[in-house]
Amino acid sequence: MKAITSDALDVIDGLIQICKDGQAGFREAARCIKGTELKTHLSACSIQRAQFAGELQSAAQGLGEHDPEDSGHTAATIHRVWIELKSAISGNDPYAILAECERGEDVAMNAYESALEEYLPADIRQIVEWQAGEVKAAHDRIKALRNALKNKQTNP
Repeated sequence: MKAITSDALDVIDGLIQICKDGQAGFREAARCIKGTELKTHLSACSIQRAQFAGELQSAAQGLGEHDPEDSGHTAATIHRVWIELKSAISGNDPYAILAECERGEDVAMNAYESALEEYLPADIRQIVEWQAGEVKAAHDRIKALRNALKNKQTNP
């Protein structure tokens, strides 16, 4: 049982990292966007990821983890820097920022899919499945927003 708990905690910690990364990435993307509606949407995604991380931290504590992952990992730092670089180069182009957000969401969706391939206690699996669905919905919304911007740019 200890190995199962340890494996489940590793999965949860990985998802917490992904959520913290998304929280910071969306916050940075929102900072770079000028349009109110898009800025609001990206800010809401950042808040959602903070909530997801909190839910997962509580779940980890329920399994006996005293200090669940509380910061983004190195790839997140690279991801945030990339958003800053891309927005500086593109003049804070909303299309470029959304494309990067979509790439980040691809990473998050893959992490959740991988997590669901592992053994998780039923109550935690339920949380992870629900969050995975929400991540997919956010991804699809960002992709739709990106595509709408692309169409607007090519068909003014």
